[in-house]
Amino acid sequence: MKNFPMFLRMDGRRVVLCGGGEEIARKARLVLRTEARLTIIAPELDSELRGLVAAGRADHQVALGADSFDNAALVFIATGDAARDADLAARARAAGAVVNVIDRPDLCDAFTPSIVDRDPLVVAIGTEGAAPVLGRALKTEIETMLPPRLGGFVALAGRLRGAVAGRLAPAARRGFWEWAFSGPAWRAHLAGRERAAADLLKQAIEAGAAPVPQGHIALVGAGPGARDLLTMRAVQRLQQADIIFYDRLVDPEVLELARRDADRVYVGKDVGACAWPQHKIDRLIVAEAAKGRRVVRLKSGDPSIFGRACEELAAAEAAGIEVEIVPGITAASAAAASLKRPLTERGETDTLVITTGTCRPGDASPDRARLAHPGTAVTFYMAVDKAAEVSRDLIAAGAPGACPVDIIAAVSTARERHAATTLDRLAETIRDEGLKSPAILFVRYPKSLAAARAASSAA
Repeated sequence: MKNFPMFLRMDGRRVVLCGGGEEIARKARLVLRTEARLTIIAPELDSELRGLVAAGRADHQVALGADSFDNAALVFIATGDAARDADLAARARAAGAVVNVIDRPDLCDAFTPSIVDRDPLVVAIGTEGAAPVLGRALKTEIETMLPPRLGGFVALAGRLRGAVAGRLAPAARRGFWEWAFSGPAWRAHLAGRERAAADLLKQAIEAGAAPVPQGHIALVGAGPGARDLLTMRAVQRLQQADIIFYDRLVDPEVLELARRDADRVYVGKDVGACAWPQHKIDRLIVAEAAKGRRVVRLKSGDPSIFGRACEELAAAEAAGIEVEIVPGITAASAAAASLKRPLTERGETDTLVITTGTCRPGDASPDRARLAHPGTAVTFYMAVDKAAEVSRDLIAAGAPGACPVDIIAAVSTARERHAATTLDRLAETIRDEGLKSPAILFVRYPKSLAAARAASSAA
C-alpha cells in the first residue's frame, strides 16, 4: 500500500478550506464531526458555508493572507481554478500542512476516506484516490452491518475500562469483554435498553468475572431471497451466531453474511421428504443453546408468517432459554414490490388477507368463502399445487372469474418469474407456464369489478 492509514487527533487543531462551493461544503460537514476549528478562504461562500460562519462554527477570510496556513493541520482545496489550486497546495505544504486537493490525487498528501461514524467507533475506507465510488459503496454495506446504537455501547465500555482493570484479573479481562460485546448486555443496549445494559456490565464487574455464557436463540427472517432485503438486525444476528440452522429456501448468498467460523446446519423440509421433522429441529436448537451457544434459526421470509415459530418459541421458553424473533420481509411484500403494485389500493382493495393453500396434514382446508368479498386482496402462500381448489372455492363463494391474479415465483431471486391471469384461468396458467413453488398467488377482487358486475346484472 502506498498510503499509511492513521487517525489524527483534531481537538484544538486548525483546518483550512480554500473555496466557497459545494465541494468545500462537503468537506466542512466531514470536519465538523471533529473538534477542529475551521477557516474558510474564498471571496464568496455558498449558502451552507455562510450559515456555518454566521453560526460561529467557522471563520471566514475573503482573501489569502501571509499567515493563512500557519498552524494548519489539514488544508482542503477546491477553488474551481486548476492553476490556483496547485499554487495554494504548494503554499500550504510549505507551511507544514497536510494537503488534499479535491479530485486532484496527483496534488494530494492525503485522501479523505469514506467514513462510517459510530462515535467513538469510526471505520474509514480508502482506495488511495483510485476508486472513491467503490469506497462509498463499501461504506453503505458496512453501515448496514453496524448497529446505529453501537457507538453508545462502545462509549459505555470505555467509561468502564478502569473499573474492569481494577476488579478483574488480567487473565479474566479478555473473557469479560468478549462476553460484554456478545452477551445479554450487548443485546439489551442494541434493543434500546441502555440502563439495563449498563446494570448488567456493572454487576459483572462487581462480581469480578463475566457470567457463565448463556445460550440465546434468534428466529431470524431471511426475507424473500435477495440478501440485500435482510434487515440490519438479521445481519447482526448472523454475524454473532455460533451455529445457524437454515431452510432450503434460504439463498446461499444470505449465509455468506454469517461469521466464517459459524457452524451451519441444513434442516430443510423438502417437499414429499420430511427428513427434519419439527420436533427434531426444536430439540436441536434448544440443545445447542443449552451449551451457551448463540443460535440462529434462519427462516425464509418472516418467521411469524407460516414459519412454524410457535413450536420453536415454546421449546425455548420451556427450557428457560432467551429467545427473540427478528422479523423479515415476507414474500407478499416482495411480490408487490416486484410488480410495482401495492398490496392494497385506496377505493379498490381496503382489506388484505395473508393465507395458505396448504394446512397441517389431517386439517380441513381453510374456509375461503369469507375471502370472496369486494375490496379484498388475498395473498396465498404454498398454494401452487392447490390452485384449482383455490379458484373453485372463491368462484363458488361469489368471486368473479375475472378477478385479476398475479403469480410470482421465486420472488426477488435470479429465478423470479411472473404470470398475470384471471381467477378462472389460474390453474391453467400455472400449468401452461410451468410455474413451481415457492410462489405467491396474489388475488384481487376490486370494488370496481363488483360494481361493474352488479350494474351488468341489473341491466
